Amino acid sequence: MTANILFFIIIAIIIINFIIDKILDALNAKHFNDALPEELQNVYDTEDYQKSQRYKKTNYKFGLLTSTFSILLTLGFLIFDGFEFVDNIARSYSDHPIIIALIFFGIIMIGSDIITTPFSYYSTFVIEEKFGFNKTTIKTFFLDKVKGWLMMATVGGSILALIIWFYQITGNSFWLYAWGLVTVFTLFMNMFYSKLIVPLFNKQTPLEAGSLRDKISEYATSVGFKLDKIFVIDGSKRSTKANAYFSGFGSEKRVTLYDTLINDLDDDEIVAVLAHEVGHYKKKHIIFNLFASILLTGLTLYILSLFISNPLLSNAIGVEIPSFHIGLIAFGMLYSPISEITGLIMNLFSRKFEYQADDYAKNTYKAEPLISSLKKLSKNSLSNLTPHPAYVFMHYSHPTLLKRIQNLKR
Repeated sequence: MTANILFFIIIAIIIINFIIDKILDALNAKHFNDALPEELQNVYDTEDYQKSQRYKKTNYKFGLLTSTFSILLTLGFLIFDGFEFVDNIARSYSDHPIIIALIFFGIIMIGSDIITTPFSYYSTFVIEEKFGFNKTTIKTFFLDKVKGWLMMATVGGSILALIIWFYQITGNSFWLYAWGLVTVFTLFMNMFYSKLIVPLFNKQTPLEAGSLRDKISEYATSVGFKLDKIFVIDGSKRSTKANAYFSGFGSEKRVTLYDTLINDLDDDEIVAVLAHEVGHYKKKHIIFNLFASILLTGLTLYILSLFISNPLLSNAIGVEIPSFHIGLIAFGMLYSPISEITGLIMNLFSRKFEYQADDYAKNTYKAEPLISSLKKLSKNSLSNLTPHPAYVFMHYSHPTLLKRIQNLKR
């Protein structure tokens, strides 16, 4: 195989992925105006339903614009040897492979973020603002950008530097060491994400004593789930949309409630949502997802090790001097169809796990408050209640609201 053939394969993969995504988006958009099933008739009133329709159509059109811009930028970068241009800039500052790679990815990542910032700004301050979701200030928006860059430079840069160092020392066996590194990092982040990373962006405070905390503690005790750390996060700082999540293991286990969730739901509904999350723990879904992620990372790194030394990878995207970091870019593009397949499989498991967690909440608490909470959360986020089945299959990690309600009523 020649570099030219590989180049056209990469171009074909990018274009085919784009076409499939746009077909799915169009199919989904055709279902926006479908009549609501009987079980969902009371989610929206007439005014809110019309608002949700406008929100879906606005996001669909905006998504079409941003994705088209993205693919044109990517194709232009490939066709006009953009990667070689950036690689030459990086090489003008250093001869060391690790320094070159860090400068290269720094330019690519920050440059890409700067170029797409007008789109994210418009999404936040025009679309989300128009439909009443946005609570982010311009100061917070740009502070988040800077913090994200700093985290990417320190954490991402350190991991990349170590992986390239492993490659220099061990050759194609680097994948084992890289896998070990990523595994340790993944486990560490699962344990301490809420304690170390979240405070950089949000304020967390312990849930104050009262009926809600008492009900959560009472439920947790009834199912033998030790839960001492319950925190409230100021999600309203950025959006009116609500969320809740568990994180950590053992002594670091904690539940975090968005303040918007507490405002939107009553105590019974919040406990039902947490019962669903406890179900994920009890059914070992968290462990499954963690180990599946680790195994998929190992598989990806192993396949990378088989090809990374081949100069065809670098040459295929127009870079004359072969290198690990350029090979990594080309490999990522070629590997995307496999990523799509593994993503589909993980979504199948995820949707199955959601049903199991709902069943756990229904059997250990009550179905009615979980149903009403799901309806409220869907209404408050102007969710699409009639998605196309193909779109659900390809993109949804959760079953549709209709399917979840039907399951909970069984």
